[in-house]
Amino acid sequence: MRRFRPTLTAVVRRALVTTPLLCTMAASAAGQNVLQTQPAPTVIATITTPEKFFGFRMGADRKMARWDKMVDYYNLLAKQSPRLKIVNMGPTTMGNPFLAIFISSPANLARLETLRTWNLKLTDPRGVPQAEIRRIVREGKAFVLQSMSMHATEIGGTQMAPELIYDLAARTDAETQRILDNVVSIMVPGFNPDGEIMVTDWYNKYLGTEYEGSNYPSLYQKYVGHDNNRDAFMSNMIESQYMSKLLFREWKPEAYVDHHHMGGNGARIFLPPYADPVRPSADPLVWRELSWYGAHMAYKEEESNLSGAINLAIYSGWGHMGFHWITPFHNIAGMLTESASASLATPLNVPADRLVGNTRGLPKYEEQTTFPHPWPGGVWHLRDIVDRQKVSAWAAIDLAARNKETVLENAYLKASRQTQRGAEGKVKAYVIPINQHDPLTAIKMVNKLLGQGVDVHRVSQAFTHEGKQYAAGSFVVSMAQPKMGVVRWLLGQTFYPDNTYTREANGTPIAPYDMSTDTMDEFMGVTADPVMTAVTAPMTLLTALVSPAGTVSKGANGYLVDGKQNDAFHAANLLLDKSVAIRRVDRALGAAQVGDFVVDASAPDALVASVAKSTGVNFAAMNGDVAAASHAVRRQRIAMYERYGGGNSDQGWTQWTFEQFGFPFASIKDAELKAGNLNAKYDVIILPTDNVGTLTGERGGRGGGAPPGAAAAPSAPGAPGSAGEAAAASVAAGAAGGRGGGGGGFGGPPAPPEYRSGFGAEGVAALKAFVQAGGTLLTFGEAGTLPIERFPLPLKDVVAGKNTKEFWSPGSTFKVKVDSYNPLAYGMPSDALVVWLRGCQAYDITDVNAKVETIVSYVDKGILQSGWLNGEELIAKKAAMVSVPFGSGRVVLIGFRAQHRAQTHGTYKFVFNTLLK
Repeated sequence: MRRFRPTLTAVVRRALVTTPLLCTMAASAAGQNVLQTQPAPTVIATITTPEKFFGFRMGADRKMARWDKMVDYYNLLAKQSPRLKIVNMGPTTMGNPFLAIFISSPANLARLETLRTWNLKLTDPRGVPQAEIRRIVREGKAFVLQSMSMHATEIGGTQMAPELIYDLAARTDAETQRILDNVVSIMVPGFNPDGEIMVTDWYNKYLGTEYEGSNYPSLYQKYVGHDNNRDAFMSNMIESQYMSKLLFREWKPEAYVDHHHMGGNGARIFLPPYADPVRPSADPLVWRELSWYGAHMAYKEEESNLSGAINLAIYSGWGHMGFHWITPFHNIAGMLTESASASLATPLNVPADRLVGNTRGLPKYEEQTTFPHPWPGGVWHLRDIVDRQKVSAWAAIDLAARNKETVLENAYLKASRQTQRGAEGKVKAYVIPINQHDPLTAIKMVNKLLGQGVDVHRVSQAFTHEGKQYAAGSFVVSMAQPKMGVVRWLLGQTFYPDNTYTREANGTPIAPYDMSTDTMDEFMGVTADPVMTAVTAPMTLLTALVSPAGTVSKGANGYLVDGKQNDAFHAANLLLDKSVAIRRVDRALGAAQVGDFVVDASAPDALVASVAKSTGVNFAAMNGDVAAASHAVRRQRIAMYERYGGGNSDQGWTQWTFEQFGFPFASIKDAELKAGNLNAKYDVIILPTDNVGTLTGERGGRGGGAPPGAAAAPSAPGAPGSAGEAAAASVAAGAAGGRGGGGGGFGGPPAPPEYRSGFGAEGVAALKAFVQAGGTLLTFGEAGTLPIERFPLPLKDVVAGKNTKEFWSPGSTFKVKVDSYNPLAYGMPSDALVVWLRGCQAYDITDVNAKVETIVSYVDKGILQSGWLNGEELIAKKAAMVSVPFGSGRVVLIGFRAQHRAQTHGTYKFVFNTLLK
């Protein structure tokens, strides 16, 4: 006898009679919305829903909640529910609150500090008895941290978070209770509050106009815009410092999920794990955990009939050392979700014929095992993003709750095994000498390692190790610690893999996601010696940042300051602010070396003492007379070009760097530049890296400040289109699309005319006249093409126009020779490392009679220090930095990225020397 099978309609009718339902709308295979039903969880009625508070459902078309109102809502929830604890980490760059919201059962929150302490013992179990480890695994709780909308135009995360946090605060079903009992959720509901406010206000300003959904025209973080994710390992921005504190030092969660957007013409949401290649040196359990979490997320998306989820594709496991890519080396299951964008909160029509694959793991837009449910196309809403991100966020904590003891056991195993691997590996430690070219920068690097939660020891007395002498005060970073993977990649020479994962079948390189290396010591110009035997000298573990206070000794002729230190320029600027006379040494004389600063004896003693304390610079006694071997330092009037078009992160990072070192400057935009008569106001004008089309506003322009791998031509369908994400180009990111640009996603309208940039032929003529009349034009990276072609200059960029089979190097460090006796290189060593990104330049001098000064040149062979280089012979012995006379002025072209992301401290002086005459 055949068993009766009720129809869906019959099931729904029966359920409506017997059980409250949670009803959601999801896209069917035919592209139509179908009703999905499941029992609705009961909620605590006294807790205010987001819809009631904000007046609309989160993700509703053309609606965006603003950060200040979201903060009010979270504070209200904390009053209404004992499941929430809100921590204001402090003010953001622009003074808004940066929140971390802890969500768990009231019992767990009542003993949160105990749970935190236990968790830290699992993540660093050295010296902890096994019996205690077993008790913590049994009685402890899993910590899962999730962050939303680091990139402010990727609005789904911040708009989803109120609903997710409400559910955790208000739901009373068994699944929620299991999560609350077994997990401490740490939510960062807005990674970039400043940008959220900027973008929300922008969107609302143009709502209902032809510019609705257009891209925010400037950097959506005051200094760095989309580059904030690249700041994890250096943590220059205050928001990065808050996140590093949560992730790497104070809480060390077992899992981390970073919610983002991608372009709108491919998969609907990327979920873990990453595609190949992956960086080695993480514990294998991390990569297994990413597959584990990602499978659960994808299953939950399918369970909810949310189409378009893909795993193991698009984003490779070897990426820049941003937050979701560095966390695996902290033994954290660091994960990324990427949702297809709309035009901010405006729905986007994506026809089926616009959906493409053409990316890692998805060669065609069609069904496959990791993409079993393709979205068919149609109208894509912000609510579609909210639904998918919310499911993935819930799935992460649900899996941790269901498997709490396994998650905690894994934390212990990863830390223990990584410590053992470090102890048994070839490199036992890195020794950072205190006596090196720029010791203050070495101390800054040590502090950045401490910010990562890395163990650093300081040696109390001089010692010799493996034949090299080290002074007291040197630092030792042992590999025998849980974070050995972090140490390996930040201090160890790195070679990006060159294999079938990183090349097409025809040999064309596939761009890494952003940088192919993030070696901190090489970027900063700091020596960190790898040693093959353990260091046994007496040493002490550092428990606080190192804060050197400079010494002061006054001589008959004032003070001598070592010009090899970057901070000498900061000290000089602080003194120049007070009109103190300073000279720069041009010829070695006695204790004074070329490039040193001599501070006049008339400088007030209290001022010198204050500057020494704040900068760490030593002021030595200057007794000899060096007037004949030096020149008076004159502060120049500096302007830096600033544009719209999403802003230029290279400009923003440079601004931040100037502020840290006390260089006053002005921003100059198109109208002022085109008006001419620039010499009346400025001595130096800086063009941050940008291509000519973007600078002038001509067709074919691409956003500047782009990471390595950025294509000069417009991106292929589905490829990154914004300056921030151009790194992966069409092959590497494919369906990832333009994150943060083009109207916050795929297909947005252009910005209003007053927010479009390009200084055209008038601007070029004004810059040319400025230099001819005695000004200095300073260009970074590919911005050098403008004066080369439009002035013109007797130079040729030898890699211009080369395809990637001929020349290829995305985000690498190169060895160079430096003419350190040239005033533009004062204080630099004769051998140095520079950072090369795609778009950087190497110069041939095309007129042998031209009086071009070569300040920096690439070595003749073995150019690559770390990263990936193909076509070395093209740049061998070519100029990397030149000064070209033009009329009464000069053009200084720095072909590499001397101040890249405020990370390349080792080459700052090339910029600084150009600014102090």
